[in-house]
Amino acid sequence: MTVDPKHSRSAILHMHMSEFWSGDLGLTLVTISLVVLVFVITPLREAGLPGRAFFDLIVVGLMLSGALIVDQSRLATGFMVAVVLTTALVLGMGRFHPTPFLHQLGSIFATLTLMLYIRVVLLVMFRGGPVTWSRIQGGVCAYLLLGMTWASIFQFIEQAYPGSFQFVTAPVNIDQLTSKLTYFSFAVLTTVGSDIIPVHPFARSLTIAEAMIGQLFPAILIGALVAMAMQSRTKS
Repeated sequence: MTVDPKHSRSAILHMHMSEFWSGDLGLTLVTISLVVLVFVITPLREAGLPGRAFFDLIVVGLMLSGALIVDQSRLATGFMVAVVLTTALVLGMGRFHPTPFLHQLGSIFATLTLMLYIRVVLLVMFRGGPVTWSRIQGGVCAYLLLGMTWASIFQFIEQAYPGSFQFVTAPVNIDQLTSKLTYFSFAVLTTVGSDIIPVHPFARSLTIAEAMIGQLFPAILIGALVAMAMQSRTKS
């Protein structure tokens, strides 16, 4: 009986990826990349600094590898890969041919992609096994992705209904808009407060929703991790 070399290589690759994500390294790299992207690269983009694409590619590559090994159907995996590639295409087209339609479409696909990323992180977090440092990192990662998701939603609202947010200094391009609304999103998520004011009713409703999720998400996540730790200790 002969073994198909291609099938063997695919099985070995899947095994290595599974080991990568089941340990601390996978979620650690994603978390570090997101921290740099959110707190360093995105604010500096407001001043015209390039470099976000590099970290975007890192996060995309890590998340796609995670999507390929989590326990989900082939349809779900294929759907995520298709959405991510479409998002990259639309955002790239919006860079080379900036139009309001492409920017709005890019915000929609970016929001969908970030929501799928949150799903991947949570699936990796809540797989069977003991509660480790990796799961805590996953919680931080999901929290950062949550803030980025809301920033994309706010960006779509501002693009669809200009003037939905009142800025101290109005953004002059898409990079400044992204930077300002990312700052606003995390200020709302952590209930710190911001000098940006939501004016449109949709913007206000979404702001309230994010503030509520910012309070509930850590509490629910901690409760789930504590329950998993107790269950794991009982079994052992």
